[in-house]
Amino acid sequence: MADLKWFARRLSAMGPREILWRVQQKILHSSENRKYRTKRPVTDGPSCPGHAEKLFLNTGNRVYTLHTAIPLLAPYNYSEYKTAWHAGFQTDNEWPLVPSTKLDFRGMDAVGDARTNWELNKHFQFALLAKNYRASGDRRYLEELLGLFHDWNEKNPFLWGISWTSGIEIAERTMNWCYMLGFLEGAPNVPGEFIAEVTAGIANMGAYLLRHYSRYSSANNHLIIEISAVLHAGIILGRGEWTDKAVKILDRELFLQDHEDGVNKEEALYYQVFMMEAYAMDLRLLLKNAPAPACCECWIPMLTRMSRYVRDCIGRYGEIVEFGDNDDGKLLDLEGCADGSMDPEAGRRHYAYLLQFMSLLLPERYVSEEDAWSLPFAETIRWLFSDEELAEALRKPLYSVKGSVDYAVGGNAVLRSADEEVVIGIDHAPLGYGALCAHGHADALSFIAFERGRAVLCDPGTYIYHTDEEARNDFRRTSRHNTVCVGGRDQSEMLGAFLWGKKAACRLIAADLGEERDEIVAEHDGYRPVMHRRRFLFDRREKRLTIEDTVRGAEDAVFSLLLAPDIRAERVQPAQDREEADGAVWRCTDRESGVPVMTIAFQNGFGESALTDREISPVYGVKTKTTGLSAAIRQDQAVCEISFCG
Repeated sequence: MADLKWFARRLSAMGPREILWRVQQKILHSSENRKYRTKRPVTDGPSCPGHAEKLFLNTGNRVYTLHTAIPLLAPYNYSEYKTAWHAGFQTDNEWPLVPSTKLDFRGMDAVGDARTNWELNKHFQFALLAKNYRASGDRRYLEELLGLFHDWNEKNPFLWGISWTSGIEIAERTMNWCYMLGFLEGAPNVPGEFIAEVTAGIANMGAYLLRHYSRYSSANNHLIIEISAVLHAGIILGRGEWTDKAVKILDRELFLQDHEDGVNKEEALYYQVFMMEAYAMDLRLLLKNAPAPACCECWIPMLTRMSRYVRDCIGRYGEIVEFGDNDDGKLLDLEGCADGSMDPEAGRRHYAYLLQFMSLLLPERYVSEEDAWSLPFAETIRWLFSDEELAEALRKPLYSVKGSVDYAVGGNAVLRSADEEVVIGIDHAPLGYGALCAHGHADALSFIAFERGRAVLCDPGTYIYHTDEEARNDFRRTSRHNTVCVGGRDQSEMLGAFLWGKKAACRLIAADLGEERDEIVAEHDGYRPVMHRRRFLFDRREKRLTIEDTVRGAEDAVFSLLLAPDIRAERVQPAQDREEADGAVWRCTDRESGVPVMTIAFQNGFGESALTDREISPVYGVKTKTTGLSAAIRQDQAVCEISFCG
């Protein structure tokens, strides 16, 4: 019954043309199931010549590691799952080897989260081992690669099992096979039949993606990654018709999926970086394989605005202002890791990698020797660009962050204290992109804050995608974010893990940013007829944030704050009257050292305030206990003041 309800809700997000297309896709899948009812590897097919030299890899790079492990999604270790291609991860069970179109990977709590499994099956390790062999000449890396490659192809026949259930994952695998080929073609003692298998696999996966790439309501970042893989395959295989089609789609989607001020319409910063990595890889290939299409000239101004936005969302210590989903997605990793465990700094390093990449392609740079988080260049960058190109990038004019910024169209503001010790991010954005708004959260007018690089007021994060539906919903709820919840309801209506019904509309009323103070005023209609208006007033020199919430006519309105796990809060000015608790003050200190971090004062309009048990997800797949602070709003307008001690 639950599946039928989800299907009906999903159908409501489609138009007649999309429904017809999906019916046609079902028919095509049925035809493919008949064709591949006998299991055979994706490498099965006629040999086709490859032109891996068109990747223009810097095979002369001498600054590299020789790691053989890749980071899986936390908390899983690669060494334990190296050949566990069908692992459920969250359980001891495995995904069944059935035709991929008949495998429902959503809500399979008895098996696990498909997104976690897919990370292993994207084959970052294949490109990594090929790089190791090309760099060192040590045959052990080639032997390990050959063993993994043939084991995977034997156990994951084309269009059978969990590794063939998602087009975007097939696309990421295709791209890693392309770079594997790039390092191996021309390397000594690589078996010719292995090269033939790799090129056949790239051809088969590229052709599959051309038949099944995402469209209509599903055409978000998935489409861009899928078509980027087609572009790579087309260039390597010399299939100009693939390349031409890919360029046409990529050109269209860059301007459809991004606001004119450089904010991606998914309204999830990590997904913006994910999409930008694809465009960076594509643009590099197109420019290297001159003459580049004329549209590349049009991409540069948009990618420049997008890069500026990403840079504006990063503080001086490398702290990152992000809202919405984050699943640690990436396309290429030629460094790997030493022991297969998750690097807690991986997210920050990935942002730096993206800005390094854009600094090499665009007229300005976004990395500086003064920013410890942004340099040195990532190893992946060094395999894609020469030392001369790296040096040239560092001579470009630097885009520097100047004070506070507001992206009025994209819907996010980043406020900075005069000394840049305090950074505040404010979300006054739309819920997300298209009919699904797949990666948005019900967090209109929420905010987060950092003090000297550490998070002090947090976003709850993502946690999980395809299992534990209640947790997936809980991390997106309004009551879990630093905003106001009315009547215990969410601002927007959740209909599925990546599907929304009624959506709150947010409107920016004023943005006045100055040397002494910043003011942001915005409102949303998620509780209509009640409107929630919020005014942020930030004294940049005193590091004091005043928040005025107006919720006229609302009943049971609650103001919520989510504290970082390492922060302890205690009431220092007890309420005199629990019904009228104006004036309650909370002091927040470092949990270990006791050093003051901030003071939160509920000045007027509030009733009782109290601490609550909460959870945040610092990285995908992990939950951490923390503390929330909530206060009942008793009047039409309530004022809270937060003074930062840094």
